[in-house]
Amino acid sequence: QVQLVESGGGLVQPGRSLRLSCAASRYTLDNFAIGWFRQAPGKEREGVSCITRGSGSQYYTDSVKGRFTISRDNVKNTVYLQMNSLKPEDTAVYYCATVLCGRYSIEYNGAGWGQGTQVTVSS
Repeated sequence: QVQLVESGGGLVQPGRSLRLSCAASRYTLDNFAIGWFRQAPGKEREGVSCITRGSGSQYYTDSVKGRFTISRDNVKNTVYLQMNSLKPEDTAVYYCATVLCGRYSIEYNGAGWGQGTQVTVSS
């Protein structure tokens, strides 16, 4: 079971940026497809983005295309979600997890959820 830890959330104004980090201490993340999910109050958790092993392919849900970028730093064993031009509707708790990642889809296949990191976009 791969245990992941999310960080980097915070309170930002609309139009600003944040970078979320997903780290693992005992596993090499490049051996896994990793995805980001988010859950806003009163809403179901949704898949936001994912990156395949070796960074060969990435997926983005339509609402974040052109604004969010997922990437890996294998030296730091970390997956990032760069979020630009943030909107109030991006407000949610963000989670990372191991996934099945395709060019047009993301499917959770982890063994549980971490605590996530809160992102609040508000003026």
